[in-house]
Amino acid sequence: MNENKVVMGGTGIMGTSLCQVYALAGYETWGYDAFEEGLEKGKHLLELNQETLVNEGIITQEESDAAVARIHFTSNKEVFSDCCLVVESTVERMDIKQDFFREVSAIAPKEALLATNTSGLHITEIAEACQYPERFMGQHWLNPPHLLPLCEIIAGAKTSEENLLKMKQLVKGLGKQPVIVADINGFIINRIQFAVLREALHIVEIGAATYEDVDTVLKAGMGLRYAVLGPFGVADHGGINTFDHITSYLNADLADDKVESPVLKRMVEEGKLGVKSGQGFYDYSGDKADEAIRERDRMYIELAKVLYFNK
Repeated sequence: MNENKVVMGGTGIMGTSLCQVYALAGYETWGYDAFEEGLEKGKHLLELNQETLVNEGIITQEESDAAVARIHFTSNKEVFSDCCLVVESTVERMDIKQDFFREVSAIAPKEALLATNTSGLHITEIAEACQYPERFMGQHWLNPPHLLPLCEIIAGAKTSEENLLKMKQLVKGLGKQPVIVADINGFIINRIQFAVLREALHIVEIGAATYEDVDTVLKAGMGLRYAVLGPFGVADHGGINTFDHITSYLNADLADDKVESPVLKRMVEEGKLGVKSGQGFYDYSGDKADEAIRERDRMYIELAKVLYFNK
């Protein structure tokens, strides 16, 4: 087994970005995709992402060139035969992920760590298709992982403690910030993200504020506080007694829907899917979508420079 060889399964947005993460940390990195079209898209995305990192001063051109030289693309499954780690980022479907690991876990060395970059599928269920499931776990990254430092490491029912800790150290070595979480629905970030979205939608639905005002509250207030302290740190600084008192009268008034949002469902039915369709809560028609993506990445990078990259 080659301790410096890792393979990213799937060369879409997440898989290609993860190739960058590992290559920049010094790993000989392979992007695997069964389809030539996927490989070509991955190569193109790699060029764009690396150009942005250099232009924004996050890495030098020399560092970029060295990282790109460590990234290889292939459709040959033999690439899994001697790697120390596989991270899969294929389609978010249980059958596809199980099929992938049923085959790959039989090819990869039995000591190799295996991970899925699923956003919410149960790790324990995917692991049913794996040989040696004690080495299998979730490695959930946020898009784009080459800019955002968080990695949720999710333990399945059969994941060993030894392999969890080994993965945590590996991710730390990438310069990222790993957390370990049990195999619960949505893990940590999606549970919190959708709890916030549920309340945000509720506030607009009852006519208390507009979409724009709710977004401003998150961006100009809560988002900054949480970026620095997190919810428990915010409570510590605000006073636990104050937060205890507020929950005594506020919790009963918060949204607690147990079904899908009728607002989101209606928007999907109308084809309002957000940036990718040109219309969501906001208008992204014409060249506004590209402008929105560029502005998002610019802000991510500026914040990451302050909070993480310059440390």
